[in-house]
Order: sequence, then C-alpha cells, then structure tokens
Amino acid sequence: MTGTAYQRLENRFRRLGALRDAEALLHWDLATMMPAGGAEARGDQLAVLTSLRHGILTAAETEELLETAEEAAKAADGLDPWQAANLREMRHTWAHATALTGEQVEALSRTASACEAAWRDARADDDFAAVLPKLETVLALVRETAAAKAEKLGISPYDALLDEYEPGGRSREIDRVFADLEAFLPGLLAEVSERQASDPPVREPEGPFPVERQRDLAVRLMQVLGFDFHHGRLDVSLHPFCGGTPDDVRITTRYDEADFTSALMGVLHETGHALYERGLPAAWRGQPVGDARGMALHESQSLLIEMQVCRSRGFLGFAAPIMRTMLGGDGPAWDTDNLYRLYTRIRPGFIRVDADEVTYPAHVILRYSLEKAMIAGDLEAADLPAAWNEGMGRLLGLTPPNDRLGCLQDIHWYDGAWGYFPTYTLGAMTAAQLFAAALNADPAIETGIASGDFTGLMTWLADNVHSRGSLLTTRELLVAATGRPLDAEIFKTHLKRRYLA
Repeated sequence: MTGTAYQRLENRFRRLGALRDAEALLHWDLATMMPAGGAEARGDQLAVLTSLRHGILTAAETEELLETAEEAAKAADGLDPWQAANLREMRHTWAHATALTGEQVEALSRTASACEAAWRDARADDDFAAVLPKLETVLALVRETAAAKAEKLGISPYDALLDEYEPGGRSREIDRVFADLEAFLPGLLAEVSERQASDPPVREPEGPFPVERQRDLAVRLMQVLGFDFHHGRLDVSLHPFCGGTPDDVRITTRYDEADFTSALMGVLHETGHALYERGLPAAWRGQPVGDARGMALHESQSLLIEMQVCRSRGFLGFAAPIMRTMLGGDGPAWDTDNLYRLYTRIRPGFIRVDADEVTYPAHVILRYSLEKAMIAGDLEAADLPAAWNEGMGRLLGLTPPNDRLGCLQDIHWYDGAWGYFPTYTLGAMTAAQLFAAALNADPAIETGIASGDFTGLMTWLADNVHSRGSLLTTRELLVAATGRPLDAEIFKTHLKRRYLA
C-alpha cells in the first residue's frame, strides 16, 4: 500500500467508520423492526463487527503508522489543522481499543446485546429479577473493561468509561458541578412550585390523539426545524433515540394516544441530535475528526432545540395553531399561553425522558452516583432497585411504585453504556450557554423562531458547532463559540429567568 503513514491511517479509519456505520444501522433495526426471535443472531452479527473493528485498531501496523505519522507531523511542512486533529483523535480511539483484548470486546458486545433483549421484556413485565443475571454479567465485564482502560490511560476506572463518551471528561469536575446544582435546585424547585401553585390550573388538551396524527404533526415540525427526510426517517421504539449515520439519520419516539406532548417533545429533542449529525463536516466523513465532539456537546444540541427553543413562548406561539389544526384541538387548552404553561410546568416525576428542566438534573445526578458506585464495587446490581428508590426519595421526594418506573426505565446500563449519564446535564448547561451566545451574536434569531424561521439559529450552529466536528476539544469549541468555558451560572440564570421572572 502506497502513501504516507498519515494517508494510510485515513484509509484504515475510513474502513473502521464503515463498519461502525453498519453496526449503528443494525442497532437501529434491533430497536425498531427486528422480530424478537432474531436477538441471538443479531448479537452474533454485532459481536463480529465489533471484533473486526477492534482487530483493525489493535493491529501492530496501526500503532506503527500512528508513531510514524506523529513523528512526521512535527516537521515544518507537516499536517494541516484538520489532519493534526484527526491524528489526535485516531490516537485517542487507538488507546481505548488497545486497552482490551479482542475476546473482552466480543464478550461485552454479545452480553450487552443479550441483556438489552432481556431488558425489553423485563421492562414491559416489570420484572427486574428476570434481567438481573444478565445485568450482573454485563456489570462484571464493564468493571473489567474499566480497570483495563484505567491502567492504559492512567486515570480512574470510572473516568476511563466516561472518557469514551466525553473525551477529556473527569469525574472530579462533574462532582463539583453536580454538587453545585444539587445545592441550587431544591430551593429553585420549591420557589417555582409555590409560584405555579398560585396560578390558575393548566388545562390539559383532551385526547385521544391518534398515533398517525401525532406522527404527522411531528414530521411537520421536524421539517420546520430543517430535518432532511431524504437523509433520515422517523420510527417507533421502546426508548427514543437518534441513531444511524450522518447521511442516514434514524430518529425514534414512542407515542401515547392520551397525551401527545411527550412524544412531540421527544421527537424535537432527537431532531436536535439529527441536525447535528447531518451538519458534521462532509469532507471528513468516516474520519474521527469528522465525528461529533463528545456526548455532552451532542446532548447540548438536542436540549438546545427541545428546551431552549421548542419550549419557548415564541416557538409555541408559532406551533400552537399547527397543533390545533393537525390534532383537531379546540378551546382554551390550545391557546399559546396555556401550551407554554403546560410545557414549562414543573412537576417531579418518575421518568427521566419526561422530566421538566428543573427536575431533570436530579434524575441524572441519581444515575451518575449509582453507576459510579457500581463500577467501584460499592453497589451490586441486585441492590440497584432499593438504591434507586432511596435516591429518588432523597432527590425528588418520590418513591417509584415499581421497577418499570424505576431502575428498568433506561436502556443504557443493560446495553453496556456506562459513563454516559452525566453528559445529559453537562449538555443542558452547554445548551443554555450556546443559545445565549447565539442570541447575543444575532438577536434576530429569536424573532425568526417565533415565525417558524430557523435559518438564523441553524446558520449560527452550523458555523460554530456542527461544521467543526472534532477539530477542537469540547472546551476549545465552547470558548471559541461563547467566549468562555462551561459556566454553570448561565444555566442557572436561564432557569431563574424562565421560571421566576
């Protein structure tokens, strides 16, 4: 094979990207269309693809090419900024891969696939005991993975898991931020609850709302936001998500015919993810530098669209007549003011994905503390339901009546995704900071949103976030876009302005 070491690495990572994209679409199919009987075969398919990727990454030639390319990059006529960043991200990916053997990677993939399939039935049946043995096996393998990566990377086991989702993320910083939020939020929640209790009751739009009408409404508003159905689709799954690839983005949601509000905001949330994926630099498709810049930034894009924009009074003023028409609504429950109060109502609940802005961080703080304890060996999987219920009582004053509304509600741990949860609240904070910077740069963005014109906002996001891929670190990107690193005070100011002003 000819070409420089760097060029040969690009070719190698292009192949790795294609394998990863195939995995992504198999995961989407598993969650949406695959018959239950296909679970074992699908687990085999995913394990083989995962093993193939791992084998390419850990081959001796890959390390040799990295070392040669890094040495050449030091020359005066070395790599341009995008290539240099790509090489940095290649090294990061390689470091994670080489911490594990092929057998470890394949075992975790197979076990997680089997556990996820069991979780689907266990959640539906509210039967934690049915999935517990598989969860225990997943946890054991994740602990083994965390220990191996910690030794390789020179960081703690939990941070080694976190680093895969949020490169450079460290629990000591998250601990500080979350402690600040945990101290701030109870007082805010009490004050907002007292204020909203003194207001006239929010009117609930009366259903039923047929699924097909809800889907049509979701598609209409996705198009307003700029979702490209030539490069994506909307489907149904047990747990809403955005998957697929930048050129074939797959969004899913779940519907409730008695309540359209949750599914709609879920779709708009996932559309934020999809717009980010579609906006990643096309010239760097299949290369690490062309990927999204970590999950905190990814979550910021979904939460910016859902929380900052689509729950705003301006957007709901635009959307209210569309909702009325497409869902056949009538009466004061469909007025803009009532819909705004409905979508900004603070009400502690059991389900994270349905939580309001003020209580959502508590859901994340709970999961973060539990997964840290489980990775450290301080909490066993069998004790998870009791620990979950205790934490819900402490943080939100609620005790789940069953595990379906408790520790069975999220797919992440059962699917082998540990170290992911803190990125949700880091994303909410980042979303507030990016949106404030966008409005400061172009005040007309707010007027455009109120008229259904997202051109200004999407142009700013494309220029400052989407098109940059992983060229910059998360901190560097945030400083470049907003003038400062992540600042929790901006998020707290947003909450006070929206709910107390």
